[in-house]
Amino acid sequence: MEASVTNLLVLPLVLLVVGLLAGLAVGWVLGQRRASQHDDGAAQHLEGLREENLRLGQEHAAAVEAARIQAGRVREYEERAAQDQDVLQALAPLTDRMRQMQDHVTRLERDRAQQFGDISRALEAARESDLDLQRVTGALEGSLRSNSARGTWGEMQLRRVVEAAGMVAHVDFAEQVQVTTEQAVLRPDMVVRLPGQQQIVLDSKAPLASYLEAQEVRDSSSNGMKQRAALLAAHAKAVRAHVDELGKKKYWEAISGSPDLVLCFIPLESALAAALEADPTLLDHAAARKVALVSPVSLLASLKAVAFSWRQESLAQEATELLRLSRELYDRLGTMGGHLSRMGGSLRRSVEQYNQLVGSLERRVLPTARKLNDLDPTTAADDRLETTAVEVQPQAITAPELLQAAEER
Repeated sequence: MEASVTNLLVLPLVLLVVGLLAGLAVGWVLGQRRASQHDDGAAQHLEGLREENLRLGQEHAAAVEAARIQAGRVREYEERAAQDQDVLQALAPLTDRMRQMQDHVTRLERDRAQQFGDISRALEAARESDLDLQRVTGALEGSLRSNSARGTWGEMQLRRVVEAAGMVAHVDFAEQVQVTTEQAVLRPDMVVRLPGQQQIVLDSKAPLASYLEAQEVRDSSSNGMKQRAALLAAHAKAVRAHVDELGKKKYWEAISGSPDLVLCFIPLESALAAALEADPTLLDHAAARKVALVSPVSLLASLKAVAFSWRQESLAQEATELLRLSRELYDRLGTMGGHLSRMGGSLRRSVEQYNQLVGSLERRVLPTARKLNDLDPTTAADDRLETTAVEVQPQAITAPELLQAAEER
């Protein structure tokens, strides 16, 4: 870059020198022409040389101007190159950052593609599960239209609610209990045992066919709404008829300890709500026939209260048994105290009798034995004839409970 600048600066000087030399040559030629002035042709030639000199001067000026402009452009290019170099140096961290950003974007794109594949597979699995659920739901709806299948499903739901309340089969409740009366043989779905030898009957065969048909109506037009309302009204009417049937069976007369009430279990909260919405007097109608309509939530709350009552009664029974055992233990401790008192008296009398025997032995028997032994001078003294009395006495009982039992005996 510096060599090109030098060449551009030297070029005008060279052109200037060439112009001067050309001018001298022209002057010399003119001098020669003037000196000779041979003919008019020489004058014309001189005029041509002048024109040529003028043209060369103009070209020289143009060349100088071009050199100046070129030098300015070179300086501008150099300044721009320096600025570009500064910009490149300033942009170097940004370039690294852009490269890192590009790598990050590449990784994100790769992860996005992988996640998109995972989401696609998950959506496909969800779609298959939805299809399976629709098939199972359709099969369940078809099954619930059958009275026997609906009763079995209701019994299963009832059992789940009862077990969720913490009750145990054959202890807190019994299923399919057969009761014989003068009019007929009754078989309630479940009998829940209450504290105090009480029992309550639960029925789980509530009708759901019309309700399920109403749920299948997807038409939101006025005709569809009318059809749905008619089906829900039929559902409420079927529930009312079932309540009347339960009231006629009078389970409370056949099962001892049962209050004048039967619980009619409807396994769907929405089914009970739909029946009450279609027939607001349904609850009063059921209560008049000694039937209570319960849903899973209300039944669970009631059974939780029953389970709590059972726990309270169990605690009361355990407390009563604990009190009985405490009294029995207290009485037995008193009996054992009497035995200990008599044993202590026996030990004391035994010690007294032993000491009396030792005293009699030392006072009456041993002196005579020693005299007999002294008759033989060859016999040494024998310490086996030495005896000692027992000084230890049994400790007396001081506890008032044990003394009282001993005195009573």
